[in-house]
Amino acid sequence: MEGGGKHFLLVHGLCHGAWCWYKVVASLQAAGHRVTALDLAASGAHPARLDEVCSFEEYSRPLLDAVAAAPDGERLVLVGHSHGGLSLALAMERFPRKIAAAVFVAAALPCVGKHMGVTTEEFMRRTASEGLMDCEMVAINNNSQGVGLGVAIRMGPRFMAEKYYQQSPAEDLKPGNQFMGDPLMKDETLLTDGNYGSVKKVYVIAKADGSSTEEMQRWMVAMSPGTEVEEIAGADHAVMSSKPRELCDVLVKIADKYD
Repeated sequence: MEGGGKHFLLVHGLCHGAWCWYKVVASLQAAGHRVTALDLAASGAHPARLDEVCSFEEYSRPLLDAVAAAPDGERLVLVGHSHGGLSLALAMERFPRKIAAAVFVAAALPCVGKHMGVTTEEFMRRTASEGLMDCEMVAINNNSQGVGLGVAIRMGPRFMAEKYYQQSPAEDLKPGNQFMGDPLMKDETLLTDGNYGSVKKVYVIAKADGSSTEEMQRWMVAMSPGTEVEEIAGADHAVMSSKPRELCDVLVKIADKYD
């Protein structure tokens, strides 16, 4: 998935894979940009099984390796959707000078001074059990010593139709682990002003999001002062499917601004 121009790295959300970006990939390439859509560990076509991925860092490793491998002088535009925003944050903290801008598309946006899991905790608090509808929680043994269970989520068809993909066609999904038991998710010192805080952040609000409401999205933005905001009217949570051309236009504008 490569061409010329600015280099975008696209990161999917929970239960998804690189496949979800196919419309945006085509539009960005047509606009003359280079694009890499990644499968995080145990997602999409990635060969690992979910029970083999023992930490959030392992899950995010494909993104971390891709950013680390960027040539000197090339500054990337990272784009994360939904839970993928947390993987973006980890890459921003590790490699701030390799990133021109980070774009959070209806995504989890953590902030300096709070642990990364706070966004997931707040989402679950606002959603409560009825908001998850027919989603299933699945126990997985992903402890490296073979003891202790992790918990993954499997999205149900009603949840996808009414909360996630109400404006979009759904594709094949896998269960996804939020890694809420990982100590990294509870580390309030993980994200720093000097690294994560130094990278330009843009939040793309999906105005018709039935999963992470506009109120929830603006709550995250308010916790990270200086974050720029773009809005896409009529976009459901799966912005890349419901409004791919509008999202591409926003991404190209951001790339031009932070060239």
